[in-house]
Amino acid sequence: MEEKMTTQIYSEIGELEGVIIHSPGQEVENMTPENAERALYSDILNLGVAVKEYNQLKGILKLYAHTFEVKDLLETILVNEKVKEGLIGKICRNETSGCIRNALLSMDVKALSRSLIEGVALDNKTLTNFLSKDRFSLKPLHNFFFTRDAAFTVYDSVFVGSMASAVRFRESLIMEAIFDSHPSFDTKTVNPKRDKQDSTSIAIEGGDVLIARDDIIICGIGSRTTSQGVDYLLNHLKGRNKKQHILVQELPLSPESFIHLDMVFTLLDRGVCMIYEPVIMKMNKYQTVHIYIEGNTVKFIREVENLPEGLHKLGMDMDRVYCGGADDQWLQEREQWHSGANFFALGPGQIIGYARNVNTLAALNKNGFDIIKASDILKGRVNKPTQGKFVITLEGSELPRGGGGARCMTMPVSRKPVKW
Repeated sequence: MEEKMTTQIYSEIGELEGVIIHSPGQEVENMTPENAERALYSDILNLGVAVKEYNQLKGILKLYAHTFEVKDLLETILVNEKVKEGLIGKICRNETSGCIRNALLSMDVKALSRSLIEGVALDNKTLTNFLSKDRFSLKPLHNFFFTRDAAFTVYDSVFVGSMASAVRFRESLIMEAIFDSHPSFDTKTVNPKRDKQDSTSIAIEGGDVLIARDDIIICGIGSRTTSQGVDYLLNHLKGRNKKQHILVQELPLSPESFIHLDMVFTLLDRGVCMIYEPVIMKMNKYQTVHIYIEGNTVKFIREVENLPEGLHKLGMDMDRVYCGGADDQWLQEREQWHSGANFFALGPGQIIGYARNVNTLAALNKNGFDIIKASDILKGRVNKPTQGKFVITLEGSELPRGGGGARCMTMPVSRKPVKW
């Protein structure tokens, strides 16, 4: 029997042991210009090109860690009739798909797993359905390859995302079912929707939650995560009976490239962070707040100058690398738009990002990071790097148009402790 993987994320940079991804499929192809905005996209993607680019990410991750695919995990748990009926029941209660419940229940495991992600086409055998403007009775999950948001690991627990948009709610239901039922994971799930308290104002997504250290969490609040969502996390952390700091960064509501904190701030190494300077250092009207919890008590909530200063006061001095480089705000804006601040760590100082953000990469190189193409590693032209500081670059002409980078597309389950 395969040994269970215990969920443990106590930093953003610890050596990666386990990660969940979802390779984009037909659900991405099932998008039109008409429904793109509803699906939270500003454009439609070319699936063939996106898959080639995504396969570079997947190939690199498999070289460094146990890599789980959502569709494989989902197929495994759907073999259990009780889990299958429970998940379908929740989906049908929360979407206008109750009429296809029996059809879903009758599907074999592979077809059902595929349908829950790719959608179910509307049966046009009634006049009402024939006249309907909807193409699907169960809509495709266009955003699911951004696995970061629907579930995220905080220390030893998995938080089920309370999604800001109803179009993504099924993603969180699927991820909750996986962590509650799959034999590969040893964890407990925390879900605002399960609690008795009013959860209508609670929104919290994984792109807004960064684990800086085992006593420091950084959260963004903006279009996807509310202050009530951070309060929910705060109340859960009180139960740890430990000293806990939460740094909260208020984000602009527009443009859409600022949807999550990890689009303007990510941690790269011990003492090194990537920042989008215009938001993190210069937008004084957007507050940065320090919350300190000791035991079950909030000792204080107060404003700090910015995230690097807040971390400095907690003993984490940060060298700042600038998204787009330090000199030209126009270049910074261009590269931030294409996820130039969104990096994912394989280990301390060992990161993945897009090759297209050349000024950001130049800034990293200037700060001691070697630049290595993913394609060179995967084709055997260079050995898999394991030592020193490096950034592995993914081809990214299509994937960035979906609105996310390497961190957005990964849901880490376990990392080794960091020797600070």
